[in-house]
Amino acid sequence: MRFRIAAVVVACVVLVSPGTAGAAGPGAARKADAAAGWLARQMVDGDHFEVDFGGVGYPDAGLTIDGVLAFASAKAADSHGAAAIAWLARPANLTGYVGDGVTEAYAGATAKASLAAQVRGLDPANVGGVDLPARLRGLLAPSGRFADRSEFGDYSNAFSQSLAIITLSRTAGGAPASSVAFAVDTQCPDGGFPLTFGASVCASDTDATAMVVQALLATGRHATAQQGLTWLAGRQQTNGGLSYGDGSSTVAPNANTTGLAGQAFLAGGRSWAAHQARTFVLGLQAGCDADASLRGAIAYDGTGHDPATSVRATAQAVLGLGGPGLAMLTSSGSVPQAPELVCP
Repeated sequence: MRFRIAAVVVACVVLVSPGTAGAAGPGAARKADAAAGWLARQMVDGDHFEVDFGGVGYPDAGLTIDGVLAFASAKAADSHGAAAIAWLARPANLTGYVGDGVTEAYAGATAKASLAAQVRGLDPANVGGVDLPARLRGLLAPSGRFADRSEFGDYSNAFSQSLAIITLSRTAGGAPASSVAFAVDTQCPDGGFPLTFGASVCASDTDATAMVVQALLATGRHATAQQGLTWLAGRQQTNGGLSYGDGSSTVAPNANTTGLAGQAFLAGGRSWAAHQARTFVLGLQAGCDADASLRGAIAYDGTGHDPATSVRATAQAVLGLGGPGLAMLTSSGSVPQAPELVCP
C-alpha cells in the first residue's frame, strides 16, 4: 500500500501562492509543506488545537506548540504559527499550561513554551509577561534535574530535561552545566537513554533517546550523543520506522517516534538513517488516492488515518522530513500560506 500511495503522490503538486513556489522545493520538502498545510487547516479558530474527551473538545497547548514547531520545520503556514504563539501567550492559556509560577510550575511545559517563542523569533523572557527561561532556571534542582513544583507531584522526565537544556542553550546564559551532566549521567549501559529517572533498571527508550541526543548535540557533548544515535539506529526497522519504548521489532513502528528520531539522526549527521526514517514517514502520508480532506495528513501507523491520532502524528512526523534539529529550528523564511496537495 505504501508503494502505491507514493507512486500516486509523485503526480501531485503542492499549491502555493504566486511567488512562493521556489520555497517549496522538490521531493520530501514539498510533501512536508503539504503536511503542514493539512495540519494548519485542522486548527480550531485558526490558532490552536483541541483534544477530544467524551465528545467535548479541550484546548491542547502542548499539541498547539507541536504545530508551531512543525510549521517552522516545513517553512510553511507561517500565519498559523504566528496565530498559535499569540494564542499561547494569552495569560489564561499560558498559566493553564506552564502553571502560575508560584504553587504550580511545570518544567517540561515551561521549556516547551520557551522553545516555541524562540522558534517564532520572540523573546522567551517576555511571553505573556512571563520570563520563561528565568522561571525554568528556578526549577533546577541541586542534582541538575529540572523538576516540577506542584501539589500533584513531579512528572518531569527526559523530555522535560532535554527541552530545558535545548531552550536554555539558545539563551545568552546557556544551559547550566549541571543539567547537561545530569542528562549524560542518565545514559544506560547500552548507549540509549531512559524516559523516566531513578528506575532500578535503566531501560533505554527511543523517544527519550532522540530528545536527549538533541540536547547533548546542542551543548557540545557529541561523543555521548553519537552513542545514543548508534543505539537508536540499531532500533530502526527494515522499513525505516521506529517503534516506541525499547524499539522492539515486535511492535509496529509509528510516525511520531520515527519523525523525532529522524530529526535527531539528521542533526547528528546520520544521513542514511535520517533518509530511511523520512521514507517511512512519507509512506504514511495521504496522497492523491485519499479523500481530499485527508491529502497531506500523516497517519500514526500503517493501520490508516484515525481522526484521534492523525493531527498529533502529522505534527510530530513533519520534524523528520528534513528540517533542522530543535536547537537550530526557526520560522524565519517561512511562507505564510498553508500549502495544499492538489491532484489531477
